[in-house]
Amino acid sequence: MNKNSRIITPPDDPITQKDRNAIVLSDCIFCKIIAGLAPATYIKETKNLIVIQDRYPQAPVHFLIIPKKHISDISAFTQQDSVIAGELLLMAQELSAMRPDTKQFKLESNNGSLWGQTVFHTHIHFLSGKIS
Repeated sequence: MNKNSRIITPPDDPITQKDRNAIVLSDCIFCKIIAGLAPATYIKETKNLIVIQDRYPQAPVHFLIIPKKHISDISAFTQQDSVIAGELLLMAQELSAMRPDTKQFKLESNNGSLWGQTVFHTHIHFLSGKIS
């Protein structure tokens, strides 16, 4: 883990050892990061979301906006998840205000394996920075 990485554990949502064991058995890397069982380069955290640096950036600025609640894809959102859905977009707006080179950005989210989804925990790619 590099010096900019930190393990993210929701401060107001303690995870029991039983929960950690269940997550370890799961294949979801984002659940493991949220549970503090896998490292990530932390950018921002709220009650419902984390933002981490993408390990394989496709742009000068490439963040992943991830709900802490495991929602497999956009099609799996329910009416009860509407607050989280709105927070995903508002977080992109907040990230764009962080630096002068992120005022303009692109959001990407794949829904299903046919459209390139490889991690089945909803997330949005925030891509920005100077384009050559």
